[in-house]
Amino acid sequence: MNENATRPLAKRLLKALQAAYPDARCELDHQDPFQLLVATVLSAQSTDVSVNRVTPVLFRHWPNPRKLAAAELHAVEKVLATIGMYRQKAKNIVGLSQKLVQEYAGQVPQSLEELIELPGVGRKTANVVLGVAFGKPAGVVVDTHVQRISQRLGLTSNDQPDKIETDLMLLFAASQWDILSHTLIFHGRRCCTARKPACGSCPVSAVCPSAFHAEEIGRKKAR
Repeated sequence: MNENATRPLAKRLLKALQAAYPDARCELDHQDPFQLLVATVLSAQSTDVSVNRVTPVLFRHWPNPRKLAAAELHAVEKVLATIGMYRQKAKNIVGLSQKLVQEYAGQVPQSLEELIELPGVGRKTANVVLGVAFGKPAGVVVDTHVQRISQRLGLTSNDQPDKIETDLMLLFAASQWDILSHTLIFHGRRCCTARKPACGSCPVSAVCPSAFHAEEIGRKKAR
């Protein structure tokens, strides 16, 4: 796909989607960068809704890195037991809290390189924190929704998250990377769902190359 030929269309698509979803934002409940970091780590292969159910209890017991760093692992596991991979996630959030206390005086670092050194934190999680908490993402968050929508809208011909991210970073200005991901996620959750996308009511169906035959595009292939 020719980047220069696609950029004007990409701009139109984002503008139309932002008009359709003016409330697009991160839907993980949090009060500060630390809580956002923890919630994002917990959201891996879990819904935001399920994470938002457990974090109020989690942060009531351990509201900051120093408290969580000293927590008993089994107690954290008990709080997280309703979400997927809760044992590993409990280990990760206690571990990252310990590292924040030991190396960053309890503060969440503001660089991609430092964030991805924390337990359980990859590029996607780091970019959520950098974009939402600090307003300076190092790239575009590519989750399953962003991957699917980007493919269906013709913004990428790739199916690997890192390559999709590169394509999106070339098409959109850095100042748009954060809102781009939130807007595509809203569109993916509310309209362009994996199964039975609502093309008939889609705000960008007129310019979507996948309109009315999108269901098999951008979905994981059946084993």
